[in-house]
Amino acid sequence: MMDLKTLTFIVVGATFALYIGIAFWARASSTGEFYVAGKGVHPVLNGMATAADWMSAASFISMAGLIAFLGYDASVYLMGWTGGYVLLALLLAPYLRKFGKFTVPEFIGDRFYSKGARLVAVICLVVASITYVIGQMKGVGVAFGRFLEVPFEIGVLVGMAIVFIYAVMGGMKGITYTQIAQYCVLIFAYTVPAIFIALNLTGNPIPQLGLGSTMTDGSGVHMLDKLDQIVTDLGFAAYTAQKGTTFNIFLLTLSLMIGTAGLPHVIVRFFTVPKVSDARLSAGWALVFIAILYTTAPAVGAMARLNLMNTIQTGEVGAADGNLVYADRPDWFKNWETTGLLQFEDKNGDGRIQYYNDADEAFAAKAASFGWNGNEMVKVDRDIMVLANPEIAGLPNWVIALVAAGGLAAALSTAAGLLLAISSAVSHDLLKGMIMPDISEKKELLASRFAMAGAIAVAGYLGMNPPGFAAQVVALAFGLAASSIFPALMMGIFNKKMNREGAIVGMLVGLLTTLIYIFWFKGWFFVPGTEMAANTPDNWFMGISPESFGAVGAMFNFIAAIIVSKVTKAPPEHIQHLVEDIRVPRGAAAAVDH
Repeated sequence: MMDLKTLTFIVVGATFALYIGIAFWARASSTGEFYVAGKGVHPVLNGMATAADWMSAASFISMAGLIAFLGYDASVYLMGWTGGYVLLALLLAPYLRKFGKFTVPEFIGDRFYSKGARLVAVICLVVASITYVIGQMKGVGVAFGRFLEVPFEIGVLVGMAIVFIYAVMGGMKGITYTQIAQYCVLIFAYTVPAIFIALNLTGNPIPQLGLGSTMTDGSGVHMLDKLDQIVTDLGFAAYTAQKGTTFNIFLLTLSLMIGTAGLPHVIVRFFTVPKVSDARLSAGWALVFIAILYTTAPAVGAMARLNLMNTIQTGEVGAADGNLVYADRPDWFKNWETTGLLQFEDKNGDGRIQYYNDADEAFAAKAASFGWNGNEMVKVDRDIMVLANPEIAGLPNWVIALVAAGGLAAALSTAAGLLLAISSAVSHDLLKGMIMPDISEKKELLASRFAMAGAIAVAGYLGMNPPGFAAQVVALAFGLAASSIFPALMMGIFNKKMNREGAIVGMLVGLLTTLIYIFWFKGWFFVPGTEMAANTPDNWFMGISPESFGAVGAMFNFIAAIIVSKVTKAPPEHIQHLVEDIRVPRGAAAAVDH
């Protein structure tokens, strides 16, 4: 039987060859093809490409990992990210497509009749997109690090090289058709192991139904009840219990929703379809394709946590033989230890693995009576759970190799879309739109490719030094998009009285307040002689986490923009007519004009 490493090389290598082949076949020869794929993509195909573009390493690798450890509270990622698509389909996609520009900053620059507004939009876009792409590079490093048995940093470098080849060469046209292939790979890779594991644990082949089914061990206990029992026996909060405050959960959901609707790399996808009506259809199809993965994720997360706990806790809690002997740890455990993302420390010298919540004082006292001296699983990176799940469950090697290919497809598809958004902002909006308006199409295309190469280098460096789990980093990016880009787009479409001064001040206020809050509570500010702010709920302002602050930043954006626009000159008459025209069907607009 072929060993896992060889099989993984073959499966991952075959998918990479497919992506690069597609990019070469569909390589961009004009700026129109590089930025918006020549506006000729079918809505169903665009929906599939949009789903792959948006379902990143955070969705594939990290979201189920968050669900595995946060339980109920992680449902905000499901609600926020999918709910944002409804906002996007109803409030933004068709209007932006009707406006017909290549990029989000170009829309903002034209709508607010200001190069300054366009420049601020470029800054907002680059900050949000770079933050987002860090999460993708982290996911690429995790997947490569384990399955190619190389250090995490080498994994990031390999991912950078692959993205560079097909994104720089193909542009939006190449990326679109590559993403269709990547969607097929990632959805197959996500659902196949989930079906196997659901069947193994509950006897139900449909993971969504398996989540609420009884265990196959004959106990008659429901899977979630069993998981609640195991984690509470070890001092953790019940899996199905709400742990965070309702206020923070609400703000995080809202931040993720409006952040989704403000993501530039997703919005630009709606410029690739032939007609305005196709933009709405694309959003609808994208939601269908996304729902397949998102309804499966809760089952994957819960089953991963159950399998992990059952592996380590082999018997009765506190019994002499209740914990796994470290020397007898399974192969999957050893494999992930080599990546540094899973670490054990024998604190009491008994050679067994004690994995429990030593932060819970009541249970810590109880654990001490068992002779335990602290939680010995000193590192369990949440981003490994989906990738490790098939190994933990003992599934065949081909399934494990498939999951590796799927995780890489998810990370690389989104990374490519983000890098294209960054490069088009630099070359089309900054260079052609503001600095060198007479630049030739050939030179603009060259500049966009150089910009993408620079963005890949920055993203790779930051991906090696990420500020959190992939999904946490992505949540920060959504907060930045929510606080800066989304309000400007909404007011640009629905408020004809919003002027350039209001839009510029609003974007800057939203971006800066959110950045300051994130930097402060993530401990990235350092003032000599003072303590860094601790990133704990006790220290957060009104209990609002850094990931949730985007919604507050958006509110500041709206308020600042409206106040400034009230005390400054109204937009020119032709701009107000333009806004009215964007919001009505073409036939009605023509009737009004005549």
